[in-house]
Amino acid sequence: MTREIREIAFLTNPTAGKGRAGRVRDVALPLLHGAGWRVRLLEGRDAAEAADLARKAVVDDVDALVVCGGDGLVHLALQEVAGTDLPLGILPAGTGNDAARSVGIPLRDPAAATARLLAWRPRRIDLARSGDRWFATVLAAGFDAVVNERANRMSWPRGQMRYNLATVAELRTFEPLHYELDLDGEHQQIEATLVAVGNGPSFGGGLRIAEGASLDDGLLEVIVIGPVTKPELVRTYPKLFKGTHVHHPQFSRHRVRRVTVACPGIVGYADGERFGALPLTVECVPGALKVLA
Repeated sequence: MTREIREIAFLTNPTAGKGRAGRVRDVALPLLHGAGWRVRLLEGRDAAEAADLARKAVVDDVDALVVCGGDGLVHLALQEVAGTDLPLGILPAGTGNDAARSVGIPLRDPAAATARLLAWRPRRIDLARSGDRWFATVLAAGFDAVVNERANRMSWPRGQMRYNLATVAELRTFEPLHYELDLDGEHQQIEATLVAVGNGPSFGGGLRIAEGASLDDGLLEVIVIGPVTKPELVRTYPKLFKGTHVHHPQFSRHRVRRVTVACPGIVGYADGERFGALPLTVECVPGALKVLA
C-alpha cells in the first residue's frame, strides 16, 4: 500500500543556480502544503551548517529529506542518508543537476518535479563509496579534474566562464597521464587523457561520459579515454553531450564492482565536489539510497 508522506525536512541552498533554488522552493511549497504535507524548512548558511541540518533530519521523525539545490547539495545529503531507510527527494535547482537527471526528475519544471515527490514512489538505487564518502554520479580523475582544480584556484570570473578559461589554460600544457588501475583485482598500467568512474551516466551538466551506466546493476563504469591530441580532445568534447564519444577509437570501458585509481598529482572530483587526491578505491554499494523518483 502506498504511504502518504505527512512530514518532510526541506533543505534549500538559496545560492544554487544563481538564486533559482528560492524560486523552485516557492513553487513547490504551496503544492506540498496543498497536499496536506507538513514541511520543516531548513536552510544552511554554509556547507557545514547544511550538513548538520541534514544529519539531524535523518534522526528526526520525518518521512523524507527533500533537497532543493544542485548536485553539491545532493552530494552533501548523500553523506547522511546513504545506507538508511530515509528517502531522499530532489528538487533540481542548480547548474549541473546530474543526480536529478540520472533518475529522471524534470529539471526545468518545478511543479512536475514536485509531483514526483507527491507520487511517493521510492526507488532503491546504487551509490559509489570510497572510504566513508559517497557519490551518486561520476568521479572525474583526468583532464576534467585538472580543470576543476585550476578553476577552484581562480577568484575571477564567476560561473561557467571560469571553467572555460581554466580549460583553455590547461589545454596549453596538458599531456596524457600515467595511471595504475585495479579493476576487480586485475591490475593495469595505462596512459590516458581521462579516467572516470561512473555510478550514473553523466556529470558536468549532462556530459554523458559513462553512457549506458545503470543505477541498479551493482556495477561501476570505469571509463578510459586514451591519449589524444589537443585538437582531437576539443573535437571530442561536444560528443559527450550525446554519448557518441563511445565510438572514439581511444574510448574503452570496464564494468566492475570495485576499482582503485592511482595517478600522481591528481585530485578526484565526485558529483562536482572536490573528493580527494588519488589513489582512491571506489566500490559500488547496491541499493544504498532510497530516492523519490
